[in-house]
Amino acid sequence: MSKNKNNTPSSKAILKSIFKWLLALIGVLAVAFIAVFVYYALSAPTVSQENLQSGGSSTIVDTNGKTIATLGANKRNYVTIDKVPQRVQDAVISIEDKNFYNEPLGIDPIRIVKSAITNVTKGTLQGASTLTQQLIKLTVFSTDAKDQTFKRKMQEAYLAMRVSQKFSKQQILEFYLNKEYFNNGIGGIKTASKYYYGKSLNKLTVAQAALLAGIPNAPSNYDPYVHPDAAKSRRDLVITAMYNNNKITKAQENEALDTPIDDGLEPYKKVSNSNDTKRIVSDPYIKEAITEVKKKGFDPYRDNLKITVNMDYGAQKKLYSIVNSGTVAFQDAKEQVGATIVNPNNGKVVAMIGGRNLSNIQFGLNRAVQTSRSNGSTMKPILDYGPAIEYLNWSTYHQVEDTAYTYAGTDIELKDWDEQYEGQISMRDALVNSRNIPAIRTLSDVGLTKAKGFANKLGMNLKSSDPLSVGIGAEASSVQGASAYAAFSNGGTYYKPTYISKIETADGITHKYSSKGKRVMKASTAYMITDVLKGVPTSYATYANISGLHQAGKTGTTNYSSDAIATNSALSGTAKDAWYNGYTKNYSMSVWTGYDSPNSSGIAMSYQSVAGKVYKAEMEYLQSKSNSTNPNWKKPSSVVKLNILNNGSTTPTVASSSSGATSELFVKGYAPNNPYKGTESSSSTSNSTSESSSNDATTTRPSSSSSESTDTDNDTTTDDSTTTGTGSTGNTSTDNNTSTDNTNTNNSGNTSSNNNTGNTNNGGSTNTGDTSNSGNTDTNTNTDTGSTGDTSNQGSTTQGGSTTQSGSTNVSN
Repeated sequence: MSKNKNNTPSSKAILKSIFKWLLALIGVLAVAFIAVFVYYALSAPTVSQENLQSGGSSTIVDTNGKTIATLGANKRNYVTIDKVPQRVQDAVISIEDKNFYNEPLGIDPIRIVKSAITNVTKGTLQGASTLTQQLIKLTVFSTDAKDQTFKRKMQEAYLAMRVSQKFSKQQILEFYLNKEYFNNGIGGIKTASKYYYGKSLNKLTVAQAALLAGIPNAPSNYDPYVHPDAAKSRRDLVITAMYNNNKITKAQENEALDTPIDDGLEPYKKVSNSNDTKRIVSDPYIKEAITEVKKKGFDPYRDNLKITVNMDYGAQKKLYSIVNSGTVAFQDAKEQVGATIVNPNNGKVVAMIGGRNLSNIQFGLNRAVQTSRSNGSTMKPILDYGPAIEYLNWSTYHQVEDTAYTYAGTDIELKDWDEQYEGQISMRDALVNSRNIPAIRTLSDVGLTKAKGFANKLGMNLKSSDPLSVGIGAEASSVQGASAYAAFSNGGTYYKPTYISKIETADGITHKYSSKGKRVMKASTAYMITDVLKGVPTSYATYANISGLHQAGKTGTTNYSSDAIATNSALSGTAKDAWYNGYTKNYSMSVWTGYDSPNSSGIAMSYQSVAGKVYKAEMEYLQSKSNSTNPNWKKPSSVVKLNILNNGSTTPTVASSSSGATSELFVKGYAPNNPYKGTESSSSTSNSTSESSSNDATTTRPSSSSSESTDTDNDTTTDDSTTTGTGSTGNTSTDNNTSTDNTNTNNSGNTSSNNNTGNTNNGGSTNTGDTSNSGNTDTNTNTDTGSTGDTSNQGSTTQGGSTTQSGSTNVSN
């Protein structure tokens, strides 16, 4: 290094040194880049001529790996480049890569550098792709933005260089034109010309060629049938690019720009990609799966994906057979069905049917998802009684009124299905026997706003403007019903229903998906609703009962309004919609039946059980599988089970045995005093579970020790404890008392006895209980005017030896 007279380096020497260091740094970076490039290139996918010539397609497999369908490969007629007119070639090259013929390596280094600068400033890795690179992307990579990594870009560039060395520009353009996707199930430029214009490529005008050249950039967005304005904007961009690239004259540009977007456009027609039996059986499910794939950023028609869905094809095939082969008799060929099965423990959609007699229709109306009809009484656990237990701590014995009712502020009278009143009944009986009036009264007690919040957390879409009548029916689909009831099955967690388990891209990247559950109710609420709903198939909708299977369910029926009947008298006595929602610990299923044109035909009484019969046939199949299990629900410690005298008293009275009593459930901390030390109900009626438990909470006030109840008085009560207050008078509970586990505190001189007198009979029984406590006597006399210990099968009508539901709701407003 040269120095000046002061023996210090000169400016020239410093600059020279800096330049050397910069060159060295650039060299190091270049070597590092080449090393990384080579490293990624070695792991790049293999590209063959067969891959390049094939149409983009994806394979859909079920949860067991069985192929269900292929997408995008069937509707494509290959065309060689010599049959593609220059006008069409010019349109594609002008908009996609005007320097195509000047890229010997298949890449554009200048564009890459410019794009790299932009990408660094914006934090993305997109752009700079030549037509050759786009061909590579369509052949072996996905188009999902999440997969546009630095590694992918390096591999893409490497493969583009390899392809450019092996094939001519004309061959590469041929591969590209045949691989492009044009929406509506159409692949390849030749097929697109026939589909959109009904003519061969050599007869396309400049405007028509430009439209086709513009679609592949975003096929669904530039579909001229669906988005004509966007399609025109894209077409005009192509036309201008052709002029700027000296492929058309100014006059041709102006003429093309003035051409209407629908000039020569064929009428829209739906295209079926396959007549395969599996595809027909699974069509509604595949439709929803494709929608979910697209939401995740992929294009299943051109990304060459392997898509694993959550479907069990065996269950799907069986469900299809049940509704189409006569296993269950429908009213006529026009009666339709929508059904969904989900796994309660993860939200995975196991099977789905979107209708009957679908033939080869592809992606038609999916009644399991798209048809929102009033769900009738299946709404009651979701909007009425679930919230009552959750927020008001109601027991299954809680007394409700089934008496004359008129909606507040109106003259609209609410009716039950039989137009009768049962007076005061338990919540259990009201829900099992599908009484409307008690349900609406319950919803009113909870509060409509609060109840809607509860229901919407279960996947319902209730609006703030919805009236009180939604308590006996609101618009819903079977996928919503199955997912909502799944939360009751699993103990209170809601999972959003999902169709996709895994997506594998052509270059080996695997994306896995699952639904994250969210707790939406207490375990006590879920268990108590389930316990009540166990009584539906055993005593009310017996056509859905499966012997030996632990299951719960609910019917739902909606009637026609008086206005509809006035318009069509044939609708009188029929139902507009009939539902059955049922579940086990392993599956939750919702079935809707009805007509696409509901005001033309209604469901006769004898066919309102079809939904339940479809459920039964499918659930029997699922239960018969070799790996099937039959678990029962386990009572959580936050629930207390007691034998309660079935005497209609609003204050529950604990019985000494199950004789003349019902087994009822209470939220821990809200159970009545139990004078029978250390015992809970060891037996149950047909409407309740048979598990026994050692939990025996005995308090008359809310318990703060329960994680699921609120104690405004700060009392604390824990499991297996019986407390008799020292020095208490008349068994009065004092605030801020605390009892501990497994402790019996007996107050000397303070005795408790219960003497029952009277015989039980169908005319009524009188129970007189005398409880003596420190000289104070409490005498309660309750008269039961109903049949003691007898389960009433109300709302069931036997016709021709078959039991059918007659418990339809009456939504008169």
